[in-house]
Amino acid sequence: MTEARLVRLYARSDARLVRLYARSDARLVRLYALHLRAADAVGGTSRRAVTPSLLVHRGGSHLPVGRRRTKQKMSSRQMPEKADVSGDTWTLHTDGIPADTLAKVQEYLERFHLTREKLQEVSARLRKDLTRGLGKHSHHKAPVKMLPTFVRATPDGTEKGDFLTLDLGGTNFRVLHVRVVEEQQKVLKIDSQICAIPKEMMQGTGEELFDHIASCLNDFLLSQNLKGQTLPLGFTFSFPCEQKEIDKDYDIGSVAMVNDTVGTMMSCGFRDQSCEIGMIIGTGTNACYMEEMKNVKRVEGEDGRMCINTEWGGFGDDGSLKDIQTEFDVAVDETSINPGVHTFEKMISGMYLGEIVRLLLVRLTEERLLFGGRPSETLLTPGAFETRFISEIEEPDNGLENTQKVLSKFGLKWDTVDSRVVRLVCDAISSRSARLCGAALATLANRIRVNRRLEHLKTTVGVDGTVYKKHPNFSEELQKTVLLLAPKCDITFLLSEDGSGKGAAMVTAVAQRLARQSRLLEESDGEVDDEEEEEEEEDQ
Repeated sequence: MTEARLVRLYARSDARLVRLYARSDARLVRLYALHLRAADAVGGTSRRAVTPSLLVHRGGSHLPVGRRRTKQKMSSRQMPEKADVSGDTWTLHTDGIPADTLAKVQEYLERFHLTREKLQEVSARLRKDLTRGLGKHSHHKAPVKMLPTFVRATPDGTEKGDFLTLDLGGTNFRVLHVRVVEEQQKVLKIDSQICAIPKEMMQGTGEELFDHIASCLNDFLLSQNLKGQTLPLGFTFSFPCEQKEIDKDYDIGSVAMVNDTVGTMMSCGFRDQSCEIGMIIGTGTNACYMEEMKNVKRVEGEDGRMCINTEWGGFGDDGSLKDIQTEFDVAVDETSINPGVHTFEKMISGMYLGEIVRLLLVRLTEERLLFGGRPSETLLTPGAFETRFISEIEEPDNGLENTQKVLSKFGLKWDTVDSRVVRLVCDAISSRSARLCGAALATLANRIRVNRRLEHLKTTVGVDGTVYKKHPNFSEELQKTVLLLAPKCDITFLLSEDGSGKGAAMVTAVAQRLARQSRLLEESDGEVDDEEEEEEEEDQ
């Protein structure tokens, strides 16, 4: 591009293109020039009223908006070639929004933008909290609880057998009969039954609840002709729970109780033996990982490793995230059933993202930046904007059409600009969620690498949760953040298949394998002692 061309561009007030050219970013200059020509070709579109859909610039880095779906299993080293990992890019849909409206909307959205430096600060704070949670004397004050699970190993692929599992996670619970097949490296569900838990029982005593569970388990055993067989049982308890040990013996066989996040890691670990991290990002969020025993100060023993249930949803409960909480995050927290608790979870998980979007849409409407300043009764109703709407609105092919359907459902009088602004809001809030989750995950990966004094770590993360699985861009945004903050970690992401059900069976199977190995070692030691005694007798 010649200097004369640059002068003509400046004369046309294409200041954005001039800035790009001044940064010697020839590729982006060409892209933007193509955008301008396309706008001229369709005729009548004011160049001053359109911000290019190709990119939004933040802090000197650039990224194409078109983000593809993430495959089920994808290494962080296999990101698209053009993916920017500087951390300062904020990729948003801004096409078709007048410049003056966009500027005012972005004053609000800027509060959800996290730079690379801020993400690194968040990661450093979490790193300190992990250490506090593992400490013998500091854990009781730590916001990240770091609960020992007493799971001492991941699957090695030799596990096999039939198992029963119970999955208690809400208003229902499941009883499953599963089979672990060594040769196929699969955990097969033979049969299952869903049992309802009456509301009064959920609010009653623990004894009543577990009597009900035992009764339903008995009914399942009878229906499957399993009565009289001794099958090991895994119990997924999807709530924070401090364990004292992994299993107990009952009439039905050994019982292992496990958190659903641990189940996710273990179910993926049977298919990929390098899986040592589990993560859930759905209605709620949590993660677990394999920690060195010497660092688990609350449990005796120095050798080997133990899976730690981080309960990272509590990150920030001590106020450490106040600088990145927006007024909308604060409002969501204050109106929740547990104010001041699970701060991190309320900023990133599916239970709360929709409400954050709703509150921001209400504010923009009050500022007359949406819907002509006229909200609907539905928009003003807390909880009305479901998180699934965000995924629908951000669909790459039908996003705008889906947005307009949602707005019509809400009884709002909208125009095309309104629908584009709503998509922009959803994009900003889901991107922040993915980046915060990625920063937390990078913290765990970096900790494992440093713990083992490795120059480079290769590991797999087992993932579950509707936000990760169903949002069209979340997984890729998260993975880019992990690559940015943990560059010495090569991470593969593996989607879990029923981690809360099959994962409990794998925990039980691994516990049984370790117990068998322990018995074999004891028997072997006894044989050595017998041989020594025989040798002593011969010497006499």
